Amino acid sequence: MLKNIIPKWLNGLTVGVVLFSNTLLWGCIVLALGLIKLVLPMAWVSNLLHSAYQGWCSGNRLGLKLSNAEITTVINGDVNKLGWYLLISNHFSWLDIVVLSAIDVLPAPKFFLKDELKYVPLIGSGAWAMGMPFMKRVSKAQLAKNPELKGLDVARTKHSCRNFRSHPTTIINFVEGTRFTKAKHHAQQSPFTHLLKPKAGGVAFALEVLGDQFDAILNTTLLYQAQSNHICGSFLRGRLDKVTVNISLVPVSSELLGNYQQDSQFRARFQESINQLWLSKDSELATAYAEQAFDAVIINNKEIEQP
Repeated sequence: MLKNIIPKWLNGLTVGVVLFSNTLLWGCIVLALGLIKLVLPMAWVSNLLHSAYQGWCSGNRLGLKLSNAEITTVINGDVNKLGWYLLISNHFSWLDIVVLSAIDVLPAPKFFLKDELKYVPLIGSGAWAMGMPFMKRVSKAQLAKNPELKGLDVARTKHSCRNFRSHPTTIINFVEGTRFTKAKHHAQQSPFTHLLKPKAGGVAFALEVLGDQFDAILNTTLLYQAQSNHICGSFLRGRLDKVTVNISLVPVSSELLGNYQQDSQFRARFQESINQLWLSKDSELATAYAEQAFDAVIINNKEIEQP
């Protein structure tokens, strides 16, 4: 194939242009349809909006197929493209969004996004048009000055999740709340070797609103084999070797449904459930790194020489 004979840097540049052009094209279309939906909140406009969003996902699939990276997705269980799922994942890179959005056997992905991303051109406006929740972390000092900020994320999450009832959806939550780096890992004093501490609230609120509609929770682990710790940089230079996505289906049991905000006993049990999932994910990452010998890229957070 062409991608195997052109220089790696040219392949990376080509893929970068494809992904940027894809986002530019469909981002503008999604934004335009989102503005139309404000004036004409009708089903046909919403259907066009979701079709345009699926166009963006298809463009991401094309970009990944053109890249040098080997993309492997393993799903342990059966999924239905017309169903509803809650996908929880670790978070290494901006590339995570492209990779997860390109999995064509899943319903349309909708992301929980950090509040700062709403100011990013096309990304923020597109997410707004699709009704995705923006999560704003509020410190204790900010709450003391502005008590009305308490529960703002809860209201946003619940409102967005209710909007997702109309179209088959995979709600994606990067449970750590931010991308993994060694510095963040150290600052948190994380009890996990390869992960940051999980934030359980967003998962609990999504389950509270849509628990009866979700077919399953998709417990997802992302692994990268790159020639430096800068995953996006490696990808855009054609030097990202492999991406592995492991997905296991977890039933939505009654023990995972409850009032996370007001029921302290349920909150403690739910946090423990998420911590147990994270312990298993940490073990999975440790095993994969040991077998494939690319742990230094992620763990040590410094460039290494590849054999």
